[in-house]
Amino acid sequence: MIEKKTELRKQAESKLALLPQNAETLSQEQIQETLYELRLHQIELEMQNEELNRVNQKLETAMSRYYALYDTAPVGYFTVSEKEIIVEANLTASTLFGIDRNAMLWRKITLFIHREDQDIYYLHRKQFFETGKFQICELRMVRQDDGRSFHAHVEGIAARDANDTPVCHIIISDVSKGKRLRDQMHQIEKMESVSRLAGGVAHNFNNMLSVILGYTDMSIEKIDLSNPIFDDLMEIRNAAIRSADLTNQLEIFARKQPIVPTVIDINEAIEKMLPMLHNITGGDIEIIWEPGSDIWPLTIDSLQLDMIITHLLINAKNNISGSGKITIETLITRFDQKWCDAHYGCTAGDYVVIEVRDSGKEIDSKIQTHIFEPFSGVIKSDESNGLEMSMLHGMVKQNGGFINVYSQQGKGTSFTIYLPKYIKDDSSVMNNEYLTKPLIQGYETILLIDNEPMILRIGEVILQSLGYKVIPASSSQDAMRLAEKYNGEFDLVIMDVAMSGIKGSEIAKELLALYPHIRCMFMSEYTANMMDNSYLYDEGIYFIRKPFSRRELAYKIREALIKS
Repeated sequence: MIEKKTELRKQAESKLALLPQNAETLSQEQIQETLYELRLHQIELEMQNEELNRVNQKLETAMSRYYALYDTAPVGYFTVSEKEIIVEANLTASTLFGIDRNAMLWRKITLFIHREDQDIYYLHRKQFFETGKFQICELRMVRQDDGRSFHAHVEGIAARDANDTPVCHIIISDVSKGKRLRDQMHQIEKMESVSRLAGGVAHNFNNMLSVILGYTDMSIEKIDLSNPIFDDLMEIRNAAIRSADLTNQLEIFARKQPIVPTVIDINEAIEKMLPMLHNITGGDIEIIWEPGSDIWPLTIDSLQLDMIITHLLINAKNNISGSGKITIETLITRFDQKWCDAHYGCTAGDYVVIEVRDSGKEIDSKIQTHIFEPFSGVIKSDESNGLEMSMLHGMVKQNGGFINVYSQQGKGTSFTIYLPKYIKDDSSVMNNEYLTKPLIQGYETILLIDNEPMILRIGEVILQSLGYKVIPASSSQDAMRLAEKYNGEFDLVIMDVAMSGIKGSEIAKELLALYPHIRCMFMSEYTANMMDNSYLYDEGIYFIRKPFSRRELAYKIREALIKS
C-alpha cells in the first residue's frame, strides 16, 4: 500500500511539472482536465486510506486476541535474556508467582526458583545458551505473596529479540497436584510391597514355628516333669509363642490376619475405654473427649479398635513433654468421586472419622512421610518393637479405611482415621469361639495336604500320635490322585490355604464336588494369595490358625468330625 501511495505522489509531481508556471496561460479545457485528474487521485487516496484503516483495525483485533490468549493461557510465559532478566511475562505467570506483572519484569528469574533447585535451572540454562536446543525440567518455584513453593514443569525454547540477541521463551506449568498424586500412589505401592513382604515372612516363619511347637509339645509329653530338660523345653515353647505374637503383628500390618467384624457404636466404644486411657496417659495429661452427634455405626473388629485407640494414645502421650492435652473427637464425613480422584487410595462414600490430637511437639516432615512403614513410627517406649504404627495402618486398611497424619510447629500432631459407614447386609461372621474341651484322640482317616515338607512331616507325626490314620499329599495333583485311589474313604481334609499353583479353596471345591460327605479344615495365617473369607463360612469348612499347638489341633479336629 505504501508503494501505491509513493507511485501516486510521483504521478502527481510529474503532472505538476508539465503545467505552465503561469496559470493564466492555461486553457479552460486544460484546467478541466487537470481538475478531473486531481479528483480521481483524491478518490483513489481516500479509498487507499479506507483500506489502510480496515487493515489496521484487523491488525489491532488480531493483536488484542493474541494478547488475550497470551495473558489468559493456562500456563505461565516468560521471556528471559541471557543475563537471566525477565523482559516479558503473561498474567498467568504473575498469578502463579503471586506478584504484579510490572513488579516481576526486569528481575532475575532465579529470585522465583527454590534455592535448593537453582542448580537444576543453571544446568539447563547453560545447555540452552550453549546449544540453543529445547530444554525441559521440573523444579520447585516460590510464590512471592506467601512464600509457598510449588512444583513446576519448565520448558525452554530458543528465540531472538528485536536486536537479534538470543533470548529464551520459558513455559511454566504448575504440576503440584499431579506430583502429589504420583507421590501418594508411589507411597501406597511401596506400602503394599512392604505389606506383601511382611505377609510372606509371616507365612514362612509361622510354618517353622508350627514345626517347633509340634516337636516341642510331643517332647514335653514324653518326659517327666522332674527332668531338667522339661524346663528347657518349656522355655523353647514360650519363646515360640512369643515369636508367634511378633508374626501376628506382621500379619496385622500385612492385613492378612483373620478378623471378626461387628457393628459398633464408636462413641459408646470409646467412652467405655476412657478409664483405661486415663490410666495410660497419667495425671499430667488431660484427655478431652469430643463425641460427635448422629455418628453412623461402623463394622470393625472390636479388639482391633481397642488396639488402634490405645496405640494412638500411647503415641500422643510420648509426643508430649510434661503436661499437655490429648483430644479424641468423632465426626462423620462424605467423600465424593472428585475428592477421591485427587487423593489416591480413597473410595467415594460415607465415613466415620476418629481424630486423636495432641499438644506435643511437631513430627519432622521426613518422619511423617515414612511413619507407617515398619520401624519408622514415632511410638518410643521400652515395650515398643517398631511395628506399632505399621500395625495401625494395616488394621485401618483391613477394615476398609485409611489414616492421615498432620503435624505442625506449635499445633502438635493429629492422626485422623476414616472408616466406612456400616451398610447392613445378610453376610454372616465367622464364629471364633475358643475351645476348652479336653484333649481327645481319634481313629478316623485324614487327608493332609501341604507343599512345605517340614509342615507335612510334623503334621503327619502329630496326627498319628493322636490316633488318626494319615494320607499325606505334597501337592494338589498328589491330593487328587490319592483321593481317587482311596475313593474318598477319608473323613477330613486338612490343607494350607496357600498351595503352589492353586488356592486351597479350589482344591476343597474339587474334593467336595466328588465326595460331599468329607469335611475340610484350612491351616493358614492368611497370606496374600488366600481364599475369600466368605468361603470359611460355608458348611463343612473349618479353620485353624498357624502356628498352632498339638492340643489346639486335636480340639479343632474333634470339633469338625463330631459335627459331621
